[in-house]
Amino acid sequence: MVDKKFIGKKYPATVYEVGKEKIKEYAAAVGEVNPLYLDDEKAAAGPYGGIVAPPLFAVVYAKAPAGACLFDTELALNLPMLVHGEQEFEFGALVRPGDVITTGGFIENITDKKGKDFVTLKSESVNQKGETVCSARWTFVIRG
Repeated sequence: MVDKKFIGKKYPATVYEVGKEKIKEYAAAVGEVNPLYLDDEKAAAGPYGGIVAPPLFAVVYAKAPAGACLFDTELALNLPMLVHGEQEFEFGALVRPGDVITTGGFIENITDKKGKDFVTLKSESVNQKGETVCSARWTFVIRG
């Protein structure tokens, strides 16, 4: 059983500077064809005046607290028995090249059901203007 005393444990914030080429590489890797993510000229003529990141680019900048939780030696999750249970994203401000995104996270909840532990981590990512760009929940299931 994962000890519930870890509910509320915070993980250090990380900072990620968004690069235009990283946005394009991510979009290409996931098969995205929207020119707002890939084509400088078409994106400049589009509604946002330039390249923007696809919403799920969030996994690039928001994953650090989840990784810190997974490999937290104090928490000592049984990784061979762990599966990724759920993931939720709530998107805010658009992410653009040059944005500097700071993401922090904490263990929101620890529960057990039918011999399985559920650890839910909440992360919050904000840009350099203090605008929330993404709130995420990551649920890990540790089997018996």
